[in-house]
Amino acid sequence: MSKNKKFVESITPMSEDFAKWYTDIVKKAELTDYSTVKGCMIIRPYGYAIWENIQKELDAKFKATGHENVYMPLFIPESLLEKEKDHVEGFAPEVAWVTHGGEEKLAERLCVRPTSETLFCEHYSKIIQSYNDLPKLYNQWCSVVRWEKTTRPFLRTTEFLWQEGHTAHATQKDAEEETIKMLNVYADFCENVLAMPVIKGQKTEKEKFAGATSTYTIESLMHDGKALQNGTSHNFGDNFAKAFNIQYTDKNGTLQYVHQTSWGVTTRLIGSIIMVHGDDSGLVLPPKIAPIQVVIVPIAQHKEGVLDKAHELKDRISKVASVKLDDSDKMAGWKFNEYEMKGIPVRLEVGPKDIENNQVVLVRRDTREKLVVSIDELEVKLEELLEDIQKSLFEKAKTLRDEKTYSATTMEEFKEIADTKPGFIKSMWCGETSCEEKIKEIAGTSSRCMPFNQENLSDKCVCCGKDATHLVYWGKAY
Repeated sequence: MSKNKKFVESITPMSEDFAKWYTDIVKKAELTDYSTVKGCMIIRPYGYAIWENIQKELDAKFKATGHENVYMPLFIPESLLEKEKDHVEGFAPEVAWVTHGGEEKLAERLCVRPTSETLFCEHYSKIIQSYNDLPKLYNQWCSVVRWEKTTRPFLRTTEFLWQEGHTAHATQKDAEEETIKMLNVYADFCENVLAMPVIKGQKTEKEKFAGATSTYTIESLMHDGKALQNGTSHNFGDNFAKAFNIQYTDKNGTLQYVHQTSWGVTTRLIGSIIMVHGDDSGLVLPPKIAPIQVVIVPIAQHKEGVLDKAHELKDRISKVASVKLDDSDKMAGWKFNEYEMKGIPVRLEVGPKDIENNQVVLVRRDTREKLVVSIDELEVKLEELLEDIQKSLFEKAKTLRDEKTYSATTMEEFKEIADTKPGFIKSMWCGETSCEEKIKEIAGTSSRCMPFNQENLSDKCVCCGKDATHLVYWGKAY
């Protein structure tokens, strides 16, 4: 028992040190390991299996909406990157440069891609000539490099995995529809697969993506009351098209610039899953994204018939869920702790008495509730249980978010909430960047988004008192 106790105590309670709690889970649930390259992470098999499930689900959604996967080069010539001035300035501090090939100095520096807009633009300028060539609906799965000063596994790393969609359209209206459509794809995925409630909205001018005309976002709230941007979708208008001369001949034979979009999510989603659903015993994974949905732990497996029954149950369960049977010689209590740490949604226990009574014990990871289930009804009960866990995790996260969402109509009220109550703060804003910056200076909060579902808390800006134009969600963020 002492080993089991030590295993659990090795996680720092989130109430004591949230950052340490997070790091403990990432390491002890065997999601990542540190690399010798500062700021880069090794994604271990269990962590990568979660990413593969994310990729599988999203890739199917992208293809269902008409998108095709492509792959662009890792390197971008400096001259190409500089074609879109605002874009370059936005990424300049984070860019990694290649200056030598072997021993020879390169004639032109190569940027290690922080994002691939310029590469897609160069390609589109070559392959788009006519309205018949539109729309171009491309996506790529790859890694990108951004030289971050402060890093944390999944949340902010020098190199990370992501997908980046890049599309070209005939009109601004078509581009706007695409931008919103893909944001809704992300929101649906986060809520229905990752069980994470999100706020959908538009970024302010100050917070929008470099080179975009508008940026839309989905924002979630973590256990500690900090916000996390889970995905963004950008409408570029014809900004990049003009810089890269991407034109097409319309039905009237007139040359027109295309209108473009870009949208992406990253391995940051895994960090979000940890911080929305995890507890002091480790990960808590929603069934729809869990690499293993059910783990079978035989009790007194040395006794006759126990392992045979466990293997029989594994074969049956595998038809309705992803399942693992742990028939190692570790103590049952150690196994319980290990699989709690890994966040596996359901543990199935079966021992000699269970076999005698034609039953098994199912233990929920989210509530630790134990259910005695007849073996005859196992598949049906298991599917019902997984569905209930998925739903319960979403409702729990939504309740927490709602409880930690506050409203402020004066700057004094705003600052008091920001200082004492971690969470989202809703307030009215006049639309001026100077007020946005002042709020950040006074309260330490950034604008997260102007939600699509606008409310009218007041007619006046919380900061300057002038006429308000938008309700904004503010918060301290990762």
